[in-house]
Amino acid sequence: MSGVRRHLGFLLLAEVVLCAAATRFQDVLSHERTPVTPYKKIQGWSSDQNKWDEKLYPFWEEGDPRWKDCWKGGRVTAKLDTDSPALVGSNVTFSVTLQFPKCQKEDNDGNIIYERNCTQDPPASQDQQVYVYNWTEWIDSCGWENCTSNHSHNVFPDGRLFPHYPGWRRRNFVYVFHTFGQYHQTTGRSSITFSVNTANITLGKHTMAVSIYRRGHSAYVPIARAKATYIVTDKIPIFVSMYQKHDRNISDSIFIKDSPITFDVKIHDPSYYLNNSAISYKWNFGDGSGLFVASSSTTSHTYTLQGNFTLNVTVQAIIPIPCRPVTPTAPLPTSAVTTGASSNLESSTTVESMEDNPDGGCHIYRNGYYRTGISVVEGILEVNIIQMMSIQMTESQAENSLVDFVVTCQGSLPTDVCTVVSDPTCQVSKSVVCDPIIVTDECLLTIRRAFEEPGTYCINITLGDDTSQALASALISVNGGSSSGTTEGVFIFLGLLAVFAAIGAFVLYKRYKQYKPIERSAGQAENHEGLTAYFSNFKAIFFPTSNERNPLLKSKPGIV
Repeated sequence: MSGVRRHLGFLLLAEVVLCAAATRFQDVLSHERTPVTPYKKIQGWSSDQNKWDEKLYPFWEEGDPRWKDCWKGGRVTAKLDTDSPALVGSNVTFSVTLQFPKCQKEDNDGNIIYERNCTQDPPASQDQQVYVYNWTEWIDSCGWENCTSNHSHNVFPDGRLFPHYPGWRRRNFVYVFHTFGQYHQTTGRSSITFSVNTANITLGKHTMAVSIYRRGHSAYVPIARAKATYIVTDKIPIFVSMYQKHDRNISDSIFIKDSPITFDVKIHDPSYYLNNSAISYKWNFGDGSGLFVASSSTTSHTYTLQGNFTLNVTVQAIIPIPCRPVTPTAPLPTSAVTTGASSNLESSTTVESMEDNPDGGCHIYRNGYYRTGISVVEGILEVNIIQMMSIQMTESQAENSLVDFVVTCQGSLPTDVCTVVSDPTCQVSKSVVCDPIIVTDECLLTIRRAFEEPGTYCINITLGDDTSQALASALISVNGGSSSGTTEGVFIFLGLLAVFAAIGAFVLYKRYKQYKPIERSAGQAENHEGLTAYFSNFKAIFFPTSNERNPLLKSKPGIV
């Protein structure tokens, strides 16, 4: 009898030792043995104290030589990204992307294609492409209904079967995620994305680890691992972008006095957790203008003084949540002297305390805070082009047309000037010239620019200093720069005028020429009458008279 007991005790001890030596998810995924800590359960996740099938999913330490041969063509790396930080209660999303060795890619059927001679130009032909892995060779040939045998390879490290949804056979990689003392396993292709709700995750910084396996002949082969840090917070993640019209560098937090600054609050909420929340924004610009509360994420403010100021923004969200059920309170013990009224009061049921909501229902408050320093300087406020003058040049100097632009500005003194010459629509830039300038007293300077060809141009002149800039625009018509060209144009004009005068005289002569009779009468009186008639006709031609002040027929009037 004692021998039987001794044998049973030995078996129990062996089972305890084997259980203690069994590989668990925590051992594989965290790479270290840590004491079991109670965690709040993440929905859809399992405890990392479950057993890991190391025979089907072998575990290799870093530095193991088998990593070099686990993938043909070189090592596969995994990139794990996250949209953290996440407001507690919202979802945090992770995405994994496998990066294959050079010349390898995944096709539409989930196969990995290796292109031989892929570095050649032109690319390799179709017959030079070979499949690195024929996944279907190692998949069980069972149908949809008889894939539950114990020898099937279509199971996760904890023995659970792969989900059989359409296209599941094309998902040839197994991803096992681990965080917060729990794991999540899924199948996928070369990239996957999944989300985790943070309602039961402790506030703070955590690590998400992932191990990726590929199909093998008799087991799954590890190919890559990756880690990423994510943050769960009870403060709304916010950022404020600031814009000012004449600000030269929007990232230096230096702005111009007496010019409005536009502030825009950006809330980081990629899972749209705050979509149904009432959000308000409380502004304190730090210049003594007081507090400003608004329901819009965008506002503007003008600083009228120079100096350094501190901007403070508080964002408050009222988030609706399901109300918790009414929890009865256990009756308190009463003494014999307690009256009935007091006894009923003490033993009445109470509702668990929730945040006050004037509209009814239940909700929680979440706040976000943003604080930054702002410097306000005078800056360049306005630029004006007050005069444009063409420069007269001699024939030997005339290669380009020169124009002087007289420019004034308001505010601080500029340190550089840029001129942009564009087409008449101000859309297509033809040339850009920038020069440093020194202005010591008054903002009044002359800018000389050359134009290679005559035409109409759009001119943008920008004056700037270290923190600000302002511009002025104008349209200018540029003539040829040569004086000989001007003289030639004058002679051409005079020649055309002489031609038109000769043609006009000929037309007048043909229309009003003197009629000569076959026989003329002798005598001085007749000659006098003929001469008088001739001069009368001449006078009528060049000096017409009319009794109407505004005749109906007249030439086109000129522009006044």
